[in-house]
Formats: sequence, structure tokens, C-alpha cells
Amino acid sequence: MIAVTTASSCSTMHYCKVLNNKGRPFSVTADHEFPSFLPKEIQKIKDPFARNLAMRIERLPVQVSSSDTCIMSSCIRPTLQGKTNPVVLLHGFDSSCLEWRSVYPLLEEAGTENWAIDILGWGFSNLEQLPSCDVASKRDHMYQFWKSYIKRPMILVGPSLGAAIAIDFAVHHPETVSKLVLIDASVYAEGIGGLAQLPCLIASTGVGANASHTDGRLHCHLPWWKDSTLSFIASGGYNVTSLINQVRQKTLIIWGEDDRIIHYMLAYRLYSELQNAVLRPIPDCGHIPHVERPSTVANLILKFVQDE
Repeated sequence: MIAVTTASSCSTMHYCKVLNNKGRPFSVTADHEFPSFLPKEIQKIKDPFARNLAMRIERLPVQVSSSDTCIMSSCIRPTLQGKTNPVVLLHGFDSSCLEWRSVYPLLEEAGTENWAIDILGWGFSNLEQLPSCDVASKRDHMYQFWKSYIKRPMILVGPSLGAAIAIDFAVHHPETVSKLVLIDASVYAEGIGGLAQLPCLIASTGVGANASHTDGRLHCHLPWWKDSTLSFIASGGYNVTSLINQVRQKTLIIWGEDDRIIHYMLAYRLYSELQNAVLRPIPDCGHIPHVERPSTVANLILKFVQDE
């Protein structure tokens, strides 16, 4: 049994058993106390994995270099320092660190040092004084976060749009990234970032204004969500096609064979264009393997982290 614990500041907790997709039960805490900055709609979320991870979200100050602004930036930080380079989990378009609700505890139980960070403009950071949320601003914010807190080469994991963010970051700041993990990567659509594919992404992942009260939509209740997302879309989004062949890090490509958003054949194109990559398809899986097949994804990441 894998016991998932909460931060020591939380109280009044009870436990419920949830089966992972190998049939083994997790002990997952279900608590009614969450960080005060989370929207009140957190109480409507029933998924115990999401509730457990939400209790660990915190805000850390990040001084962005483009201005004097200090952004209180949301993340889930590790409870231990691992023997390998830290695993840093990004999220997809208009999402948050809660995307990793099922995989994070599996990685943690295996003893890795894990960060789940919210990309500037999404998630639960305090953007009351709204900064620009274009690609350059997102990259700078992420670099300043790394420089302030992570400080070591990392295994950077990006799903969907997060894969474009990971590639962009690895090329511009290669000293910060030891390895890459790209999951159902949205890297070939021009201006990627929810422009041409936005309706499909909203429908498939449960994020954005049309979603119900789910963990995927929780961050949308923050007052700056709409403006920050529109700021990103107006900027043109990510276009990293020309950067792919500049990636020098060893890369793991994970792809759901039944992805109806980003066609599976693009996995082979990405594999052929990267200089040092391995491809691991997941049968009977769609666009968000880390949500649909968390045990499989966690095992693939762990093996990749441990391989020299």
C-alpha cells in the first residue's frame, strides 16, 4: 500500500481507499482545509488525489527580471531531496499543477525529488498586478523560479503544450535541463498555445470556461485568469518547430496511441527530428496519459530518470 501524506499544517483528516490502475489501494487523505488562496470551489472537488495535492500547493516569491515585480508563484515542492536530478512537472494549456494529482504521489513514493510548477498566467499564482504572459515572460519567470529554488539540472516533463514550453526552455537555458520528457507533445501547430486547437483541448481535458466544477477548471475561478489567458493568446503562443533539432538533451517521448487531439503519427516525426530520443507509446490511451494511465507514465519517468 502506498501511503500519501499531507503537509503537517493540515488537520481534521480522514482516509479513504482508492485503487490505482494496477488494482492496489492507495491511502489518500481527504481533508477540508486548503491554502487560503485557492478558490472556494475547491470544496466541490471530490477526487481525493486532487484534494490531497491541492493541500500542498504553496506560493513562493519569484522576482522576474523584466520588471521590479515579485510574483507569488504557485507550485508543489518536494518533501525530500532525491539522489538523482529533480523531476520538474509542467502542465498543459490553461491548466495547473493539479494535472499531476495521480502521478505525483507515485513518483514521490519511489523516492524522487519532484516539483510541480504552475506556468505564468495559469494555475494559482497571484497575478493581481497582471504581468505580460507571452512566451518570453513565461520563459523568464520559469528561469527565475529555477534559479531561486531548484538550482540544479532537472528532468523537465511537459505534456501537450507543456512539451512546447519544455523544448523552448531547454534550448534557451540548456544548462538547467539534463533530460526531457515530452508527453503527447503539441509542438507542430503554428502558434501553438491554444489557438487552432483550443476548442479540442478544452473539450478533452476539462479546462477552461466551458468545463464543469472540476480540478481542471479550479484555477479559472481566479479573477485574473481570463486576462492572463487572453494575453498569452494575443501574443501568438508557442512555435517551437524550428527549435526541435536544437535539443541536445536525451528525451523520452510518451504518447497515447488513441490520442484524438495530436495524431499519434506525429510521435514518430518528433522522434526522428530529435537527436537523442526514445519513444514509448501507450496503447488504449488518449491525449493525457498522465491522467488516464498514471502508473504507466510514472514507471516510464522513473526508469528514464534512473537510466544513465
